[in-house]
Amino acid sequence: MLKRAGIAFPATADFEIAERVKGNATTDFGAPAMPARSDSRPLTAADGKRLAELLSAAWKTFDEVVAEAPAELRKGPRGGGRDRDQIREHVEGAELAYAGKVGLRLHEPDRQALLETLGRPSKGGPLKPNGWNARYAARRLAWHALDHAWEIEDRSE
Repeated sequence: MLKRAGIAFPATADFEIAERVKGNATTDFGAPAMPARSDSRPLTAADGKRLAELLSAAWKTFDEVVAEAPAELRKGPRGGGRDRDQIREHVEGAELAYAGKVGLRLHEPDRQALLETLGRPSKGGPLKPNGWNARYAARRLAWHALDHAWEIEDRSE
């Protein structure tokens, strides 16, 4: 996914914690549930373009994993878990719900509309009252697609 987005990481890297964010029950589950303070920085045209490229790369990765996976996935230890198409439908349903968080009223998933909305320059605040800002929305959408891509890969036989 990173190569697709034009990002190269060195073989070894030192990371510095830039910010800590208090979480909630969703965070405990593993999802990025809270925006970081740094997400509120203004979004320039170049930042928006990069954000859209990263999200697009995450979606392309998810779509490729779905296309290569068997329809029926290995079940969990207690026999549960969704199959490939159910996971795809879940991800698309979340994209539709998340679109509302950035001010889009969609009746079906529309990734292009999301990319255009999140890629626009903004002041960094929520894109609608009580909604999400572009940086957090893009991160949440990308995380969700990749989390389920990894699930499908893990459960493919």
